[in-house]
Amino acid sequence: MLIGEVARRSGVSARMLRHYEALGLVRPSGRTGSGYREYSAQDIRRIFHVESLRSLGLSLREIGRALDDPHFTPSALVGDLIRRTRERIAAETELLTRLSSIGSADPSDWEEVLRVVSLLQALGSHSADVRQRAALASADGGAVPLEALVEAALNETEPNVAGALRWALAQSADGAPALLAEALGSPVAAVRTRAVQSLAELPDEEVSTHLRHALADPDPGVRGYAALALGARGVGEAIPTLVDMIVAGRNDTDAADALGALSSDTATAERIATELVDRLARDTTAAPARGRLTQALADIPGTTAAQALTRLSHDEDRAVALTATYLLRLRDAR
Repeated sequence: MLIGEVARRSGVSARMLRHYEALGLVRPSGRTGSGYREYSAQDIRRIFHVESLRSLGLSLREIGRALDDPHFTPSALVGDLIRRTRERIAAETELLTRLSSIGSADPSDWEEVLRVVSLLQALGSHSADVRQRAALASADGGAVPLEALVEAALNETEPNVAGALRWALAQSADGAPALLAEALGSPVAAVRTRAVQSLAELPDEEVSTHLRHALADPDPGVRGYAALALGARGVGEAIPTLVDMIVAGRNDTDAADALGALSSDTATAERIATELVDRLARDTTAAPARGRLTQALADIPGTTAAQALTRLSHDEDRAVALTATYLLRLRDAR
């Protein structure tokens, strides 16, 4: 079969067939009496083999090696192709995310586009200082899209940078609560924790609803941050979790302060005192926990707390008794 017919039937141009011949990939088996290239059935099969391997992303050099080297391992080549394809997809996905972020920022000119790109690159820097400066700068004029800010806040591990990102989110337009609430469904507890910490600094009224949902989180750290935030907002649903934190010794001082802030009205104060007293009765063998629960009664007004401290001043645990006695004197001095 002559080159023109091969090109027509195979879909490979005559120019490409000549290129394959120059590279040694596909050499026509013979020539006609007039000197024209003549391809055998085996040559045509090899052309289709070359085209099939090209469709997998192999270079012409790799194709030649695959077809001619008897020791070539197809599985190794396929594994390498899988790796390179994944890398390419990851790079394309990152590019798509960046382009989407730039598009959602709705830039008005190229200068603004370049500013957004610069800030996005800075937010992904390996340097914490660079990320922190980018976070602070992003709050100026809303140059960085909200989605990018939320993603950065959810993945930031450096405390100072995380604080700057939360501050930037608090200055942002509406929409941050909903995006952060989505992260409460993450399988990673650290991401859920950062979502709660970021929600806690937002002024939006719907934030409390999301924080209430976080009180049921399986991770005690997530529940704790949600309870502290809700306590600061005067939400009584946080009380059981705050008491749990005191018993566990996890941010117990902050939890006790939150309970003290919640006890501003008589009914809530009595509820808190009752919860603390009930836990004291249940945790009879955990001396450190009983000591922390006793200290937590210090800022809770009302008769229930006072009566509990009076009983505890005669507790068989000397440390608890001394703490209760001291707290009673402070109450009397007020």
